[in-house]
Amino acid sequence: MKFRFLSWVPLVALLLMAGCRAAGPVRPARTVAEFFNKYENRSGFKATDWNAGLTTRLLLGRLGSLGGGSDLTQALSSIRSFKVLTFAPTSNSAQKLVADGLVSEVNGLLANERYSPLTPSGDSNIRYATRKQGDRISEVVATSSVTGAPDSFMLMSIGGNFTQGQLDQLLKILPGVADMTK
Repeated sequence: MKFRFLSWVPLVALLLMAGCRAAGPVRPARTVAEFFNKYENRSGFKATDWNAGLTTRLLLGRLGSLGGGSDLTQALSSIRSFKVLTFAPTSNSAQKLVADGLVSEVNGLLANERYSPLTPSGDSNIRYATRKQGDRISEVVATSSVTGAPDSFMLMSIGGNFTQGQLDQLLKILPGVADMTK
């Protein structure tokens, strides 16, 4: 009887550990959309969700008028969604998120979601990653810090249907858009 009891102990211990992990206080987001939903109403976060209507295209078009051509115009008309989430630790709970690895969570979900990192030209602290469907880019994600706020970051997600040429033109104006949203 004693031997039979000991054979169940490791199984019970594994089940308990798995249950604790699944029910833990910090469950990392698995997608960019889940990350937005998880944090948009928390202290220190500011979410902006522009619909892909006329206002967004006019705003981006105004920035695009500084340079670009047909590819930029087509890229702007291909935008379906544009979301921005900024974070600056303004409370103790927000600072705890930084200590718990908030930026690592973003980096991990981009790696797990099979985004391809980009290395754009220019002298920017913005990092880009894309997700493709075939030869078209379906989403562009940009991450950066918020100017003048230590331990901060910005996450921008642009959904659409872009060619590589359109993406190249879009990447030229995104730093200006990022500055406007901070």
